[in-house]
Amino acid sequence: MTGRPMSNEVTLLAREWLGTPYHHQASVKGVGCDCLGLIRGIWRELYGSEPQELPAYTPDWGEVATCETLLDAAHTYFRQAELEPPAPGAVVVFRMRAGAMAKHAGLISGPDKMIHAQEGAGVVEVPYSGWWQRRAVAAFCFPDR
Repeated sequence: MTGRPMSNEVTLLAREWLGTPYHHQASVKGVGCDCLGLIRGIWRELYGSEPQELPAYTPDWGEVATCETLLDAAHTYFRQAELEPPAPGAVVVFRMRAGAMAKHAGLISGPDKMIHAQEGAGVVEVPYSGWWQRRAVAAFCFPDR
């Protein structure tokens, strides 16, 4: 699959995760996940297995990291996409504050909408607007199968 059909499938899969509770480092639909776990779970639904084993990470890894772990992995396993504006199905990576490492990811689910896992809220669909747009640093598409 290429182009629009893949992005539609990714968006539909992401919507199936809505309501999944937030749980650090988990990636099980309906049971628990964090932002990376949401992306990992969708990856497994599309391809069957993850491309690499994930090392343990602490909740504050983005504040104490000295390298762009999330961005480097995204560049390795995904295709770079347009950030302005990101298309439905795109994975957007965020810096939560200026000068910090990129540490959050969400999936664009429609015009000005994003699905992501948020501590205290679980997997939710939120507006992709000002606050998020200012923190977005890169967008990626899942690779073709």
